[in-house]
Amino acid sequence: MISVSAALAHVLELAHPLEAEPIALQHAVGRILSQPVFVDRNQPPFAASAMDGYAICAADLSAGRTQWDVIGEAAAGHRFDNAVGTGQATRIFTGAPLPQGTDHVLIQEHVTAVEGSITLTDGPNDKPHVRPAGSDFAVGYQLTAPRRLTPQDIALMASMNVAQPMVSRKPQVAIIATGDELVQPGESPRNDQIIASNTYGLAAMLQQVGAETRILPIARDRLQSLAEVFALTTGADLIITIGGASVGDHDLVAQAAANFGMQQSFYKVAMRPGKPLMAGHMSKTPMIGLPGNPVSAMVCGEVFVVPLVHKMLGLPIGGRQRLTAPLADDLQANGPREHYMRGNLVAGELHVERRQDSALLTVLNAANVLVVHKTSAPAQPKGTLMEYIPLGLQSMVDTKGERE
Repeated sequence: MISVSAALAHVLELAHPLEAEPIALQHAVGRILSQPVFVDRNQPPFAASAMDGYAICAADLSAGRTQWDVIGEAAAGHRFDNAVGTGQATRIFTGAPLPQGTDHVLIQEHVTAVEGSITLTDGPNDKPHVRPAGSDFAVGYQLTAPRRLTPQDIALMASMNVAQPMVSRKPQVAIIATGDELVQPGESPRNDQIIASNTYGLAAMLQQVGAETRILPIARDRLQSLAEVFALTTGADLIITIGGASVGDHDLVAQAAANFGMQQSFYKVAMRPGKPLMAGHMSKTPMIGLPGNPVSAMVCGEVFVVPLVHKMLGLPIGGRQRLTAPLADDLQANGPREHYMRGNLVAGELHVERRQDSALLTVLNAANVLVVHKTSAPAQPKGTLMEYIPLGLQSMVDTKGERE
């Protein structure tokens, strides 16, 4: 067996970042921006009114003037082209460019308008109510990459006049469940069969982080059946198998994969759950063999497959984000395998679930974290700081870059 960190290093060596492709802005949310976006135009591109009112020269106010002749009107998308002089004003609306010669807006609530003129009736008028050119962003501003694009990013890029940002191509992941005991959801299992759940959980997990998935037919515990399903993986960027065979320990899966040119990087990892993990290349395509127990497959997906998909998308290379929090209760000593324990972060404390059986999906479903109990760690008293991996949407917060 190898350590989790060594196994992760091997997994991350299986693939490289995929190529970039343009995408229409309206379809870009959730995609990974692969190239930074630069601005070649100020926003706003002109000094604009922030309020409805009248544009004047601030020097008139300083000189004590209280009355102005209204010589025109400016609205959003309709500039007033003439210059405005001393004692003159233009009616202006929010978002309209300030006319030449003006730098201050009197809000309409502070004036009385009568037959082509306005008189100042209220105050104070110390705020100019003007949005300077480039006050949102200026030429040279950039949205950095890589980053997972949010709705806010989409709105910003639209204002930057970016119609087709370059994003990383989505990895195509083929997922294969193996075993005579499995049937697909919606089918009628015999009394000695169970429903295949891992393929659907893994597919959802990987779709959530940016991959496209194909759930292939269940491979039965025969070399011919495995070969037939492996033949359907053409075009995949990553192949995931789940479960071994009736004789155990991935024997048939490994043999069938070897027949397709599998070059194994490692087999078995010192972790709980998830010891029987296999990885390598099958005809130059990365392949990861996950254990068959439902929780084991999902935990290994979080620890190994998600980081690999992140790398393929061009995100920073590394393991899952790990945070720390204190234990809510005492925790027993751990054995020789690093234990990824289902638990919940509640009010800043880690509550480790008592039942850690790797077949219990209900326990995983109720958990919002994986608490990491280190190899051969002694008993940990309440209050000890422990590492944990956030699950679900919380786990995506580490994929966003920084603006500059």
